[in-house]
Amino acid sequence: MAKTRTILARQLEARAKIWPDVTNLMLWNRNERDGFSTVPRAMPLIMNIMDGLSDKGFPVGQTYLELWCRLYDELFLTLNRPEEMAFYAGFTGQRAVRTWKDRVKRLADLGFIDLKSGPLGDMSYAIFFNPYHVIKRAYLRGEVQEDKYRALVIRANEISAFDLDDIDDAGGLIIPKDDDEEEEKKPLKKKIIRPVAKSPAKKAAA
Repeated sequence: MAKTRTILARQLEARAKIWPDVTNLMLWNRNERDGFSTVPRAMPLIMNIMDGLSDKGFPVGQTYLELWCRLYDELFLTLNRPEEMAFYAGFTGQRAVRTWKDRVKRLADLGFIDLKSGPLGDMSYAIFFNPYHVIKRAYLRGEVQEDKYRALVIRANEISAFDLDDIDDAGGLIIPKDDDEEEEKKPLKKKIIRPVAKSPAKKAAA
């Protein structure tokens, strides 16, 4: 934490020297403004890989980003504003919603999200899976370009994101052993309760 503060202080000093007339009011500081979402630092590269996994001419990264910016920590989304979502994702005209639905369906086919039906039709609800996991599985199948995957590995290491290590070489999810679960698996030791001998005084009272 101290190291992070030191880096921030240096960056602020450098910024002040290069742009001495710029104040915080002129900047878009997430600590001073509302309306922000948490975006992974590797998102641009992840979107790039997503587009490469989708069929040529059918990029899905922008649609994914628009949906992601609506998410909260539960990573579950109700797709109840298709016209608005389509417009924000960059689709306009009479086929905007149809095109948007196609991209969302492609994201589901690729495994980045899962869709469930409901009052809004077949695409009423969406849940978002860890994109690192999806990409590694695709890479193991030979579907991700080597240079892009290598770049993702290096970038993930730079930002201390070790999600790729969650997937083994067979594409399976590695479940970490939990100490509490290990304790539960151990055979229970029978507790022997021995009668407490009464003191002479208590015996006399009895």
